Amino acid sequence: MHEWAAWDPSLGWTILLLALTVAIHVTGIVLIAGGIERVIAKLPKLDVTHIGTSIISIALIVVVALGLAVLHGVECVVWAMAYLHLGALTTPADAALYSVDSMITRGASGIDLSAQWRMMGATEGGDGVLLFGISTAFLFYAMLRIWGKNPEGAA
Repeated sequence: MHEWAAWDPSLGWTILLLALTVAIHVTGIVLIAGGIERVIAKLPKLDVTHIGTSIISIALIVVVALGLAVLHGVECVVWAMAYLHLGALTTPADAALYSVDSMITRGASGIDLSAQWRMMGATEGGDGVLLFGISTAFLFYAMLRIWGKNPEGAA
C-alpha cells in the first residue's frame, strides 16, 4: 500500500471528483459558447451605446451567467452525492449544504466531516476556486464576443 493511501482514503475519490467536475464545467462552457456564437451570427453588430442592442447584450450576458450558475449547482450536487455514497455525510440536506459551502469556500455551514474525509472536503474548496476562475475567464470572453470584440486578436 502506498504511504498516501494510509493517511487519505479519499484521495482516489477526490481526484475523480476534480476531473469529473472540470469535465462537466468545460462541456457546459463549450455548449454555452456554441449558443452564444449562434445567437451572435443571427444578430446585427451589437452596439452597446445603442439602447436596443444594449438590452440584447445584457440579456445574453445574464443568460451566460445563469448557465454558469447552473453548472456550479450541478457540480455541487456531484460532490454532495459522493459524500452521501461514501457515508461521509448522512442526509441529502447536509451533503448539499456542506458541498455548496465548500465549493464557494465560505466554510461556515457548521457541518464537519470525520477525519478520513476532511482532505476531500478541503479539496472541494480548491475545486470551487478553479471552477469559479474558469467561469470568470469565460464570462469575460463571452462579454468580448457579445460586444463584437475579437478575443483572439485577429481582425
